[in-house]
Amino acid sequence: MNSLFPMLAVMIWSANTVVSKAAAQALDPAAISFYRWLLAALILTPLSLRPMLRQWRAIRPWLGRFAILAALGMVMYQCLAYYAAHSTSATNMGVICALIPLLGLALNATVFRQPTGAHALFGVAVSLLGVLYLLGQGRPLDLISGGVNRGDALMLAGSVSYALYGILLRRWAPPFGSWTNLYIQVLLAVLMLVPVAMSADSLAVPPQGAGLVAFAGIASSVLAPYLWMRGIQSLGSERTAIFMNLLPLFTALIASALLGETIHDYHWLGGGLILLGVSLSQGGWAKLRSLARSAA
Repeated sequence: MNSLFPMLAVMIWSANTVVSKAAAQALDPAAISFYRWLLAALILTPLSLRPMLRQWRAIRPWLGRFAILAALGMVMYQCLAYYAAHSTSATNMGVICALIPLLGLALNATVFRQPTGAHALFGVAVSLLGVLYLLGQGRPLDLISGGVNRGDALMLAGSVSYALYGILLRRWAPPFGSWTNLYIQVLLAVLMLVPVAMSADSLAVPPQGAGLVAFAGIASSVLAPYLWMRGIQSLGSERTAIFMNLLPLFTALIASALLGETIHDYHWLGGGLILLGVSLSQGGWAKLRSLARSAA
């Protein structure tokens, strides 16, 4: 039963990747980025406004850090995902998202000089092969002459942004409670997205776009974080994080069922290499060696 919480959260986030692709045909990317977080702010206000105000004196010195977190995790990542959806598939977006843990590992090693073990470096190398295979659609050498698809590049940039968000969130660890921390970031994201929304060709929400905004603003921005936090409380952060490896699979299945996307061989092989690399970087190699010794 405890595993159900993170499982449902990952399913919602996977569906949201498909929603991002569907929204590309109905809404301006700047518009849905703004409306999503505005709706989330309205829903969170009755729950989180008073706790935030009670702690306001302590929160004020943290506003700069919260602004950086909001910019990385909610503005840049999600905006880039919505723009990426115009020129890549939801399946590709889901597979590229699987790179976030490894991107975080690479940023920790290169930017923050955190020591990295050999198993982690090997995992990065394996995942890099998977990325090249995926982006080259099974012909990685074609990337030399043809370059990377624009949508894939935007999604990769968004994933780097979110990986940095995750690192800073863990390093800073704001001490105001999960919901208050989330609420402050959402409010700041809404403020940052106002000028972005003003640049949209149209802020209109057509009838077919209303449900997409509602899902992104309610299910993906409020319900999924709640389920994820429940999972961490029940299973611990490390065991809960493993469920994120299911996101590419869930995204591909949902995109195939709802959008009619074709899952190609390069998705399976490229995605499999990425997930294998993530597993190895998280200590999977040691576990495999332990299993081999016990089997012998």
